[in-house]
Parts: sequence; C-alpha cells; structure tokens
Amino acid sequence: MKSTMNTLRMALAATTALSGLAIGTAASAQDEVGNAEIVVTAQFREQSLQETPIAITAVTGDMLEARSQTDLSEITNQAPSVTLKSQSAAFGPALGANIRGVGQFDPSPAMEPGVGIYVDDVYYATLTGSVLDLLDLDRVEILRGPQGTLAGRNSIGGAIKLYSKKPTGEDGGFVQATYGSRNRLDFRASADFKLTDSLFARIAGVSKSQEGYVTRYDFGCVNPPGSANNPAVGGVQPTVSADTTDCKLGTLGDVGTKAVRGQLRFDNGGPIEVNIIADYTNESRTPAGEVLVYANNSSPWVRGDSPAVPLDSRFICGKFCNYASFYMPGGPWTGPVATGFPIAESDYDPVAKFEGWGVSGQINWDLGDKLKLTSISAYRAYDSTYSADIDLSPLAVNGQAGSRSFWSFTQELRLNGSIGENDLIEYTIGGFYIDQRTIDGSLIEIRYVPWPGQFQQNDPVNADSKAVFGQLLVHPTDRLTLIGGLRYTKEHKDYTFYRRTVSGELHPFLPFDGTTGVYDGDRVDWRVGLQYQITDDVMAYAQASTGFKGGGINPRPFTQWQVVPFASETLTSYEAGLKTDLFDRKLRLNLAAFYSKYNDIQLTLLSCPQFSDPDDPSDDNGPCAANANAGDAEIKGFEVEASLRPVEGLSIDGSLSYIDFEYTSINPSAGGPSNPGGPQLDDVTPYTPKWKWSIGIQYKFDLGNTGSLTPRFDAAYQSEVFSNPANSAYERIAPYTLANARLTWRNADEDLDISLEVTNLFDKYYAITAYDATSSAGFATMQPGRPREWAVSVKKQF
Repeated sequence: MKSTMNTLRMALAATTALSGLAIGTAASAQDEVGNAEIVVTAQFREQSLQETPIAITAVTGDMLEARSQTDLSEITNQAPSVTLKSQSAAFGPALGANIRGVGQFDPSPAMEPGVGIYVDDVYYATLTGSVLDLLDLDRVEILRGPQGTLAGRNSIGGAIKLYSKKPTGEDGGFVQATYGSRNRLDFRASADFKLTDSLFARIAGVSKSQEGYVTRYDFGCVNPPGSANNPAVGGVQPTVSADTTDCKLGTLGDVGTKAVRGQLRFDNGGPIEVNIIADYTNESRTPAGEVLVYANNSSPWVRGDSPAVPLDSRFICGKFCNYASFYMPGGPWTGPVATGFPIAESDYDPVAKFEGWGVSGQINWDLGDKLKLTSISAYRAYDSTYSADIDLSPLAVNGQAGSRSFWSFTQELRLNGSIGENDLIEYTIGGFYIDQRTIDGSLIEIRYVPWPGQFQQNDPVNADSKAVFGQLLVHPTDRLTLIGGLRYTKEHKDYTFYRRTVSGELHPFLPFDGTTGVYDGDRVDWRVGLQYQITDDVMAYAQASTGFKGGGINPRPFTQWQVVPFASETLTSYEAGLKTDLFDRKLRLNLAAFYSKYNDIQLTLLSCPQFSDPDDPSDDNGPCAANANAGDAEIKGFEVEASLRPVEGLSIDGSLSYIDFEYTSINPSAGGPSNPGGPQLDDVTPYTPKWKWSIGIQYKFDLGNTGSLTPRFDAAYQSEVFSNPANSAYERIAPYTLANARLTWRNADEDLDISLEVTNLFDKYYAITAYDATSSAGFATMQPGRPREWAVSVKKQF
C-alpha cells in the first residue's frame, strides 16, 4: 500500500509539471476551441471517453493522418505505457506488443499474445500478421491494464482495438498518392456508396512499396580473396559477378504491401442492423533490416563447414549494412559429435511473405427498448513464409527458413440491457468461442552446436478456448456507478513435434518426432470498481481487475522429456484515475496510477533437471530452453494524458508514463545467482521503458480563398529497454527521442490536401530490436530504425 501511495504522489507531481505543457490524448476537433467528445465502446456500449472508467488512449483517423502514421506499430509513439515493435527477421512478419510491462514478443504458436488485438471487434489470435496497415479507420482504442472480463484471455496487458469507418451511403470517398525516400510509392483509396435505401457499401484499398534501408553486400566481393580482411587460404569467395562495381546483393527492410477491405451494411431503420466485412492482405518484401554489432567465435567446429574462417569483427559492416549471404554449404559434418553426418546445402530466398484474408459478420438486433443482442462471427486464415540469415555473415553459423499457416473461427454473442427507472442497472452477458489451427514449419540451421544442428519441422498446433462473461453497471445515484464483472474461460492446446533431417529421415539427435504435448486450463477473471462524477467535467474512478495470458507447450524441446506444458500467467491490478475537461473543455487532463501483482511469469529455463529421463533422473539430457512459469513481479506506475485546444486552429497534445517493474522471485532453473545467464531480480521484462513521453503541436493558418496551411511537429521519447528478460549489454536498447514534422495545405473547399512529411526529422540512429547470442554463438545483432525519410502526399476527396 505504501508503494501505491508513493506512485500516486508521483502521478500528482507529474500532473502539476505537465499542466503547463498540456500534453496528452488525441482528438479530432483541431479547428475548434475546446476538445471534441470521443465515443468509445470499451464496455460493450457507446460511452464518452471521459465517462469510461478505463485508461484509454483514443486516436481518431484524422489524427493518425496528421501524425503520418500508417501501420499499427507507429501508433504507440504517442500512447503511454505501450510498446509495439516490428520483429526481427527470425520471427517473420510479426509484431511484439507490451502494455504496462506485460506482453509477448515470441510469435511461436506454442505461446499466446499478452496484448489482445481486435479489428472491428474480431480477435486476431497471433502475433504473426499483426503489423496491420491503418486502412480507412474511424478510430483506434488502446485499453491499458488487464481486460480479463471485457476482452478475455491474452489481454493481460491490455487491448488494442481498431474500428473501420462504416458504410453510410454518402456516395463519397478519397484517393491519395504518396511519393518519398527510396522510391516510396503509396496509393490509398476509399469509396462509400448507396446500393438501395437500406443497403450501403464501402471499399478501401492500399498499395505500399519502398526500397530497403539496410544494404546487403557480398563480403568476398568487397574483400577479394588475398586481401587483408580475406586471406587467400580458407577465404570467403565472392558470390556475385567479378565485374560488379558496387558488390551489392540487395537491400533489407523493404516495404511491399497490398490490402483491400470491403463492407456491406444493411440498415432500414428497423430493429436489425447487419454488417459484413471482408479483407485481404498480400505482403511480399525482404526480411527486416538488421546489422551485426559483435562477432567473436573462433571455435573450429562452430560452423561445421569452413573451420579455417573464424567469425570475427571483419564481418561487421556498418550502421546500415551487413554481409548476410543467406547461403550455407553442405557436406559432411565436421563437429566433435557425429563427424561425417550429412549436412544439406541451404540457399535461402531473402524474403518475408504474408497472405491473409478474413470475413466477419456482425448482427445488432434491438429486441426491445432496453435489450440488444449482438452476434459477431468471423473466419480468418493466412499463410506466411520468411527467411533469416541470423548471424548476418557469409559464414554458415545460424539461419532459418520458416513457414506458418493458420486459420481460426470465432463466435461471440452479447446481450446488452438495462433494468429500472433511468437505467438503474445496465448489464451485459455473453459468450465467446475460438477454434484455431497452426502448422509451424521451418528449416532450422543451428551450426554452432557440437552436434548436427540442421533439421526441419512441420508441427501442427491445435487450440481452442471458450468463455462466458457478464458485467453490471449499477447507478445508485446519477453521479455514482458501481462496476462488477466476471468471466470464466476454459482453454486447450496440443502441439505435435516433428523433427526430421532435410532428406525426411528421423533426426537421430532430436529423438521426439511425433511426440505430442497437451495443455488444458481454466480461469475465472473478475473486475470490481466504482466511478463518481464529481462535476460535469471531472470524473474519478477506482478499480481492481484481473487478466491472464494462456498457457501452452514448451516450443523448443531438445528431448521428449522436455515436451511439457506450462500454465497461464496471471495479473491482478489496482488502479485509480481521474478524467477531466477543464476551462470550458479547452484542457483535457486524464490521470491514472496503478499497482499490479504479476504471477507465474513464463520464462525460459536454462537447466532442466525436472524434465529428465525418468529412468535416469540424474541425466538432464543436455541443452535446455524450456518455457515454464518461473517468476513473479510487482509493477507500479502512472500515466498522464492531456490535450489543449485554447484557440481556434491550435492544438497541443502528448503523454507521459512511468513504469517500475520489479521481480520478486525467479526460479533458480531460469535465472538468479545460480544461473547468471538468465534474468536476475534487478532485471526488467522486455521492451518496458521506465519513462516515456510524447508531445505534438499543430496550428491551422487560415489563408482565406486560398485555403489553409497546417504545420505539425511531434516528438516522442522512451528510456532504455531490453529485448530479453536477461538484460545483457547487447540486449540493451539505448534511450532515444524521435521527431516528425508535417506541413499540409488544404484548399478552401477542403477537398484537396497536399502534404510534405519528414519522419525521424533529426536522423536519429536507434535500435528497434536487439539479439544477443554472444554466449552461445559469438555474435550479436540489432535492427536499426529507419533513418530520416521524406514524403509528399496528395489527397483528393469526393
């Protein structure tokens, strides 16, 4: 309790400091004095943002465009306590998400996300394919803190909900074209039209392409055999033509996306409204742009094919380049174990592809004046392929060619109603079901281990979950609301492992082909709270709530004894907040402080004596990287959001957050003093900045008959984070501040915009992700963020 009070005092101190700057949430009323009302649906019903007792960042479609944000990972620069990261090449086209120190960055289907992502109330069940384009959106709602009763499992950190613009039959739309750095070429368009008096349609599409910003060079061409960096004996041979002048093999970090969304809406003014949505996305690009930052491994068997060439600093190229070849030669294994074992040649296509589609139907049926039934049915599927030269050198150290196919079916039913005079009691009851299947296939190259670490897998993973839930809002007075919620969830997962040689034979060093691991679990989540409308413009709330991230199966076993389940993570959070509209709504100031107990954290074990051969318990069967519930922690912090609209045309907005993450226990098999390679008690969970802030300002200059001119400036800061629970030096991502600028001219009819934008205005060199394999394979890599880029956009509305 004492720590919670200290957190509240820090929040109040920060509020005082920020009130003069007025930084915080986004709103769309940029041409008016005062903040506009924003409607959200976080509690299953339409409510004003300022009257909803949840810490929510609500961003409108207009603000997304003003900030030059085009995909989901960019939104969180301005959202407190939220981190979204596009993943490294080894994880394919995937997104990692963290809110208030809780999340997930491993896209393996054995694991579950820690932040729920929803598009038009349809749950996206995997991190793969979650780097969503912000196509034709009405708004984005970012709910911070566990949403166990409202959004269900895997929303333990919070939930991110995207809502498309619905068809209205307005017979309007827009087209937009953008050209920018490295031949960036974007096209966007949307059209809304009436088919009949009660049937409306909307279609939107986007095409994006851009050359990569990390250059891949041929080491043997840059350093010909016989040169100082490439001795003639045992040297690295060039793989490109000898007369190549630039020695370039290509670029990484390209953009190549096409997507379309179509909607049909039936609404004749009667009791039934039907919305049908279909979408398709095709992404084809090169893998994430990464660079080698450390290389030191002279072991004679680390590669198994060219022991005369050590992995060392010669292969560090620079800030935006590498020597990745995506090639590993074959031949007899030359390591200390199983010398002569046949190793196949691997020549990867440097590509990341994703093809996904989905269809959903939502029915809203007014059963009476105070009773409404909502049904949401959806089917989603995708296929993804990707490759990674993980060590980013021309040597055969570590590589991967992965594939993942997925489908899911979801069904949700909700019944909203109210009882009594003036809606004394508002209630929601409902149920949710998901059935999903993933085929996780990969060719894995781990040539730095002392045994033939080349194998392929094609693992089926089945999962399903079902839940029932209910929520009550009781209004004993017109200013006081009591809140209660419950959800019961039952989940199942089974994972069958296949480990074969490239030729399809059983792999003799991974003797668990065909072994199946099974996880079953259930959970009850709850929420209790109250809110009080102190004045018409000031609301206070306090609540306690829970959430959990689903359990699973250890995704990377080395023996059949390591094919074991792990249980769910759980979180209990206590939160207090204040939402205000002050000075005739010119200043909106929202505050939240929280304290959470985070239990049964899923960590990777470094030793597995508990998962040993039952006939020989003293033998733990060698290497271990098993997931287990191995830690507990306490998290406390505060968040401040504000927006200032003092005069017509001027808006200032931003945010501030502070998170203090502290482990209270770690299983000795995972870390602590007895396992210095794992997380320690003074480490922090991945991608959790202690401090984060943002600020944005824009002003619309009225030019009369020639239109208007609106400059905008945004800056965002995050303190240091670590990319792994074990906070090593090469997993550290240093603090950085990014700034963007945009200048928009709009004609007097307000149907034509021309904008110039510059992102990463001061050309800051910073890391998005980092990977430390120094202790196992002698290298470390990082994914640098994009350098300064410019773009010009023209948008015509009709």
